[in-house]
Amino acid sequence: QVQLVASGGGSVQAGGSLRLSCAASGITDSDTCMGWFRQAPGKEREGVAAIYLGGDSTLYADSVKGRFAISQDNAKNTVYLQMNSLKPEDTAMYYCAAAEGYCSWNPVLYTYWGQGTQVTVSS
Repeated sequence: QVQLVASGGGSVQAGGSLRLSCAASGITDSDTCMGWFRQAPGKEREGVAAIYLGGDSTLYADSVKGRFAISQDNAKNTVYLQMNSLKPEDTAMYYCAAAEGYCSWNPVLYTYWGQGTQVTVSS
């Protein structure tokens, strides 16, 4: 049984940083993509960053390129999202998710989802 537990959200001022963590259990196949999605009130869920566990290839949304960085710690079965230079428009609930195979932005392909962690950026 795959379980994903997201943590690390909080409230920061614009320009600040946060690091989100997604602790995964039950994932035994490296042919897996771990992604971070976010959803703000009244908006659709959007992909933010994703990493392919089998080869470290990454994807980033244009809106976060150069500010966010996704990484994995295999020993801890954890994926991180380092968020720097945060903007008010980054305010959202952030979810980590797992999908079989290579990464994409299609949330339908992600089978497992964590519970979400709130990020609030004030101006």
